[in-house]
Amino acid sequence: MSAASFKDGTVPSVFIDGEAGTTGLGIRERLQALGGITVKSIDPELRKDPKARQAMMAAVDLLVLCLPDAAAREAVALARDLGANAPRILDASTAHRTDPAWTYGFAELEEGQADAIRSAKLVANPGCYATGAIALLRPLVDTGLIPTDYALTINAVSGYSGGGRTMIEDYEAGRAPAFELYGLGFNHKHLPEITALSRLDVTPIFIPSVGNFRQGMLVSVPLHLASLPAQPPAEDLAAALAAHYRDSEFVRVIGIDEANATGGRLEPEALNNTDKLELFVFSDKDGGRVALVARLDNLGKGASGAAMQNIKLMLGQ
Repeated sequence: MSAASFKDGTVPSVFIDGEAGTTGLGIRERLQALGGITVKSIDPELRKDPKARQAMMAAVDLLVLCLPDAAAREAVALARDLGANAPRILDASTAHRTDPAWTYGFAELEEGQADAIRSAKLVANPGCYATGAIALLRPLVDTGLIPTDYALTINAVSGYSGGGRTMIEDYEAGRAPAFELYGLGFNHKHLPEITALSRLDVTPIFIPSVGNFRQGMLVSVPLHLASLPAQPPAEDLAAALAAHYRDSEFVRVIGIDEANATGGRLEPEALNNTDKLELFVFSDKDGGRVALVARLDNLGKGASGAAMQNIKLMLGQ
């Protein structure tokens, strides 16, 4: 979908505060490829100057934040000080994802979420792991197939590009291990949004990992169906996911037969350089054990791709 001008004929404008980072660069490249949107940049020498940044904020329709959490909060304060001249804001940091004043930027979350993003002044772009986990869990919680107080375990693996500059440099210089678990303090930064946006009352155990590949992601949730109160058949979980995403442009549900036909193997890089999200339902032959798996590009639907989806909605594209 190409960009277009506002109804009054003016061309929408965007300022990416933090455009030199991985997500910021990805958003800028996508905006330039899209066309029809003016992307304004600040002089590199002034990128930490509050007055210069605030002046740039006042000159655009949409402010996109690709900053660490503390810096994102400071940027929001600068924008809000503009009062009526403040732009709408899309924040790609973790800072505001569970803030009730902000709209969560996962358009497929529930019916009406895309419209909520379209009209919101403040939108929080989802985390990459959270996108996969919430996409799998929210429809099943909303339909009662998974109770809100159920103790869940979530496992995930990502390419190293999601780990920030130091991790990227270590992997590309050959200083990092081939594979490692992390987040073993049970306090990964995506846990609050996974818990809140999946409507869970019990915080899941979430064990992420990183592999020696640049991008791509798998998020998996194993389930013993007999331990669920309703003891649903595996087919009910697949049907609930398929019904929820039946009209989605970006999310595809792969049901039990097609998932099992993979031979029980799934690699994380198949959706690289796309904005797609695939949701698999694997089941054993007796239907008592299930693995729900989300596959996405952590730089696509997990970051810049999701941001572009939200930018288009917020600018009326």
